Amino acid sequence: MEQKRTEISTLGEFGLIRHLTEKFKTQNTSTLKSVGDDAAVLDYGQKKILVTTDLLLEGIHFDLQYTPLKHLGYKSAVVNFSDIYAMNGQPKQITVSLGVSKRFSIEDLDEIYDGIRLACENYGVDLVGGDTSASLTGLTISITCLGEADADKIVYRNGAKPNDLICVSGNLGAAYMGLQLLEREKRVFEGNNDVQPDFEGKDYILQRQLKPEARRDVIEALAEHGIKPTAMMDISDGLSSELMHICSQSNTGCRVYEDKIPIDYQSAVMADELNMNIVTCALNGGEDYELLFTASLEDYEKLVLLENVSMVGHITKPEYGLNLVGREGEEIPLKAQGWNSLQ
Repeated sequence: MEQKRTEISTLGEFGLIRHLTEKFKTQNTSTLKSVGDDAAVLDYGQKKILVTTDLLLEGIHFDLQYTPLKHLGYKSAVVNFSDIYAMNGQPKQITVSLGVSKRFSIEDLDEIYDGIRLACENYGVDLVGGDTSASLTGLTISITCLGEADADKIVYRNGAKPNDLICVSGNLGAAYMGLQLLEREKRVFEGNNDVQPDFEGKDYILQRQLKPEARRDVIEALAEHGIKPTAMMDISDGLSSELMHICSQSNTGCRVYEDKIPIDYQSAVMADELNMNIVTCALNGGEDYELLFTASLEDYEKLVLLENVSMVGHITKPEYGLNLVGREGEEIPLKAQGWNSLQ
């Protein structure tokens, strides 16, 4: 049975906006005016507004040969939520802008927005506006996220101090290994269309690449235990790169211990299959969207109570540099080898 295909031109710009957004229901009292006017109206009272934007380009940030459109919509929203959580805030509203070429149908866009809507429902976020435009270069997704936080709760990148503990949530390198698996199977498929992709036993690393989650649970646990990080970022470009940002802006050095870096079993197996160093992948792979934060040594007893949080090192004086301490005690200078779309 042939799948229904509706040309985008049949709805027009405003009809398309209505079609894509009519299923979204507002969940926050701060959303006074949602989609349908010249601007969204948000009432935050004494709260501070947090705003972040991410731009995703086909062929640069995602490959539609192996990325389902619904997963892409979900991921494009969640990575913005992650930025707000990294400020110790709560995401509340998003705007979504799309650039689409004629090869996309209404049904294709429905898939993207179904993923965005699922992310919004899971994280309690409202869609409040956006834009659409024709594109000559494939699919472009731009999402702006607004969040809120009390002024005294916001955490920046520049607050780390010597002797602070370096902590990460979850595990690292899984999203990168999922990407390597997808790229491998894509190459095999291109050489022989009769071959089915081999994803058996790799569901976790595939999910980490195609449908990541933001660490709202860690932010909630920090608040519950009365811990305010001294500095924090989400890990989008790799642990090494993000640590260098924190240390540069805080004017510090750091020591990270190789044997403390949390790595999932599936990631290690995949790296072994591909003859890759899993520690290098964990340091530089990116797209994990875990939280990297520093905390006072005084909070150690509280930190050990947190699930899914690992202490991987400590902040040092700037003159000691940024170093990875190997399993034999050797010190290796950290380098920012994370992914950079502009290279």
